[in-house]
Amino acid sequence: MLGFSEHRLIDEPVVLMFNLFRPSNTKTLSKKNLRAKSSTNQAEYFNLTHTFSSPLHNQVALRVLECYDIAEKQLKQVFPRPEINFKLRGKSAGTAHLQQNQLRFNSTLLTENQDAFFEQVIPHEICHLLAHQLYGRVKPHGREWQALMVTLFKLHPSTTHSMNTQSVEGKQFSYRCDCGPVNLSVRRHNKVVRGETQYRCRRCKRELVADL
Repeated sequence: MLGFSEHRLIDEPVVLMFNLFRPSNTKTLSKKNLRAKSSTNQAEYFNLTHTFSSPLHNQVALRVLECYDIAEKQLKQVFPRPEINFKLRGKSAGTAHLQQNQLRFNSTLLTENQDAFFEQVIPHEICHLLAHQLYGRVKPHGREWQALMVTLFKLHPSTTHSMNTQSVEGKQFSYRCDCGPVNLSVRRHNKVVRGETQYRCRRCKRELVADL
């Protein structure tokens, strides 16, 4: 996923020599059949299943189609179009659900960061689906995914986003350790209140105490 969310940015080495054009479990088509099949898929996909009330959401669907068209022309094969929804919450910009062939996007972050979504987030998540369909079970941000990002979309395969997530962070609770104040999410705060867990600072190793 983009996963683009709370994880530390790790720029993994890009393996450009990875053979992107020898997928394990998909079928190649002739250029004529590819063109016909792709056009049919796009028409059915958008006209029948992906007309949203939001113009911005419709633009996302069109960008998804554009990315699949790019992938199919380069890989010379057809891929099933994913389901799209905009129900993702929290700090993640988007997620790819491999078994369901589904893309979920964060509508709030989309509205606030449209350029980043169209340029980075959408191709990022599509590459997760393509890597799964081409190669089966692989590392989420492994060499297969990296090669797709670089080869298909000419993008640096960053694993996280740098968007301002203040609007989607939700309520936070103030705690303290010897290093100073620390904010905990509602979920973590509730775990402390219920006695399910305790949190310690990674630097000073002191237990976090509610800042009353």
